[in-house]
Amino acid sequence: MAKQTKPNPTLIDVANLAGVSRTTVSLVINDNSHIPDEAKKRVMAAMSELGYSPNLAAKIIRAQRSGNFGFVSDEIVTTPYAGKIFEGAQDAAWTLGKVLLLANTKNDPQLQAAAFDMMLERQVDGIIYATFYHRPVTPPDLLWEIPSVLLDCFVADRSLPSVVPDEVGGGYNATKILLEKGHKRVGFLNNIDPIPATAARLQGYLAALAAHGIAFDPALVVSDNSDPDGGQRAAQTVMQVPNPPTALFCFNDRMAMGAYYALRKLNLTVPDDVAVIGFDNQEIIAAHLNPGLSTMELPHYAMGQWAINYLLEHLDPEDDMQPIQHSIECPYIERFSV
Repeated sequence: MAKQTKPNPTLIDVANLAGVSRTTVSLVINDNSHIPDEAKKRVMAAMSELGYSPNLAAKIIRAQRSGNFGFVSDEIVTTPYAGKIFEGAQDAAWTLGKVLLLANTKNDPQLQAAAFDMMLERQVDGIIYATFYHRPVTPPDLLWEIPSVLLDCFVADRSLPSVVPDEVGGGYNATKILLEKGHKRVGFLNNIDPIPATAARLQGYLAALAAHGIAFDPALVVSDNSDPDGGQRAAQTVMQVPNPPTALFCFNDRMAMGAYYALRKLNLTVPDDVAVIGFDNQEIIAAHLNPGLSTMELPHYAMGQWAINYLLEHLDPEDDMQPIQHSIECPYIERFSV
């Protein structure tokens, strides 16, 4: 096969000729074992035909410093409060003289693939892969090939570094605050979805009860949808048990909003009759309820900052340290509901 004469062929030229994505080309260059042999052969043939140097490409992708970082998210930028994740990362990058390239994929696999292709073309030094809420993910193989960090998510085998909220600690501290205010009967309005926060916040609640010598009463834990309707139903249920709680810890601020509605229907006031603590610190809700909702804040801004700083400290492709699994404390935001 005679080589084409086009000068300075690019990674995208190879991808187009081989009929694969730019991400696939980069993975072949870096000897990724997950690429099918047939695709590898097409990529190698295209590189040969174009006179493309894989050694040069590897150097660009893995060694050269561009000062650019990629931030790929599912739907963070379109949310009213999780956007602080990007704000924290962007502020940290800007302070250090770096540029953050954002791609919001809307959970579309094609958009995600195009986003990673764009990052490679711009020779990013590293990538932050972020999700709207704390959950396990199966990210593209590319993240094992260049410096990357998972933000508000993790892989099951912990083979990539990640930063997440301390959900257990948040649940523990929320319950502890109510117990230390003198409440002996603390209800927990929990989420029904099988996500890490559901189990972890319950674990924190149970640990705080045990630490304060309070026996666990299963009737005080009610699970429902994590929205105002679910919170209202859960609060109505838990307030009907014999010897009802005098305080409620709610899985999130939306459930706390529903709990407010339920308590008012029962002619109970917050906090005089029942104290309430939420979780998330969605200011559009928490700051505007009456009374203002005390809540545990998800540390979105701090997680974004940590992710950038971690990447800057681990840009060496030969760095074979065990990937850190970092959690950040959820601060207590005190208002008037406790």
